[in-house]
Amino acid sequence: MPGGGRTPRGGKIAAAAVNQASVWNIANLLTMLRLILVPGFVALMLADGGYDPAWRSFAWAAFAIAMITDLFDGHLARTYNLVTDFGKIADPIADKAIMGAALICLSALGDLPWWVTIVILGRELGVTLLRFWVIRYGVIPASRGGKLKTLTQGVAVGMYVLALTGWLATLRFWVMAAAVVLTVVTGLDYVRQAIVLRRQGIAERKAASEETEA
Repeated sequence: MPGGGRTPRGGKIAAAAVNQASVWNIANLLTMLRLILVPGFVALMLADGGYDPAWRSFAWAAFAIAMITDLFDGHLARTYNLVTDFGKIADPIADKAIMGAALICLSALGDLPWWVTIVILGRELGVTLLRFWVIRYGVIPASRGGKLKTLTQGVAVGMYVLALTGWLATLRFWVMAAAVVLTVVTGLDYVRQAIVLRRQGIAERKAASEETEA
């Protein structure tokens, strides 16, 4: 017999079922789709030696779908209250997985210098580590520069995935150059924000401690 504010066993089971079902929402399904697309994209990129224009076009389509779903899953989750622990973890993994796969494939095929891949992926790893470093003091919000960086990277990598020639090949070089510059600049800005946030957090904790002692 339930009492004293205890939740009935049946209620706990029902709540657990609801929470488990909530994982299978449209936002998370789009994230899962991006994760599934990663091995498919790699297979298409490397098919027939990796230089067949037709296969590269299919690879571009997979990459484009992944980038488009990235624009919608987070928005849907926030708008319709579909945020889950799974989504918080899987969404950034899916983002970095598809971009990382594309960059590594392009460099392995000789289409993109390895240093570009290292700079972009190194920045992403560094920002992730910075966020963990200062998470006890607060959250570093996504900036407009960061969003522009993501968009520019997606366009640049997409252009490199396609077998472009002529002026389009020249254009993609400059788009990638812009993406690299934005990657470095926004990465340095994240470092600045992390240092400021950490200093503020330490100062606030010190002030709170002094007030308590007083």
